[in-house]
Amino acid sequence: MSNRIKEEFEQKKGPVRLNKFLSESGVCSRREADRLIKSGKVTVDGKRAAVGMKILPGQVIKVGNKRVSRNDEMVVLAVNKPAGIICTQERRERNSIVRFLDFPVRVTYAGRLDKDSRGLLLMTNNGDIINKMMRARNRHEKEYKVTVDKALTSDFLEKMSSGVSILDTVTRPCKVEKLGKYTFSIILTQGLNRQIRRMCEACGYQVKDLVRIRIMNIELGRLKEGEYRKLTDAELNRLYKQLQQAGE
Repeated sequence: MSNRIKEEFEQKKGPVRLNKFLSESGVCSRREADRLIKSGKVTVDGKRAAVGMKILPGQVIKVGNKRVSRNDEMVVLAVNKPAGIICTQERRERNSIVRFLDFPVRVTYAGRLDKDSRGLLLMTNNGDIINKMMRARNRHEKEYKVTVDKALTSDFLEKMSSGVSILDTVTRPCKVEKLGKYTFSIILTQGLNRQIRRMCEACGYQVKDLVRIRIMNIELGRLKEGEYRKLTDAELNRLYKQLQQAGE
């Protein structure tokens, strides 16, 4: 890992807020950590934790009966998710991404893909990176290759690019490019629930195949379906730079 990223995300030696500790340990986001703390599921040295409290090195932190410790190395993975795998942390779900990946360090996803979609998924053990990537106001780009059930028309492409009414809102204008008779690429800067499928349906089309091929500067490339790789230092440096430029 590059020195720049190590310096930014290195483990703190002094007091640190409990929600930040849980986030950096890969348990969940800071917001979810506060919910866990409020619910009484988090203890510090055997006592119920309080929202906003700080902890010191050596203290015993548990979520339920499981002790939490910081990971020695920040992990960021590019995963090629197959269709049928569900983006959930629930290990009781037979087809969950965490069970499918079975990575030795606890990691979670930064941006979901629905069950029927496939392609690039970023997974990490650093909750701060997830938080920064998930903030809609930062308009981070995600690119998809989409195949639909009918021949594309110029009217369809125009509607998709200029904004479609779904979920009581209008989608942000986006870049759409025709790739073939039934296939197009689309670059989104927001992440509404099943957004592309809903946009297509609103325009009278049904999605037959949906593949995410890029998240910000990270590309799916030749990564085989069902496989994963760690990001390179160059990819991490550029990713981090984009997060910083977003004003986070």
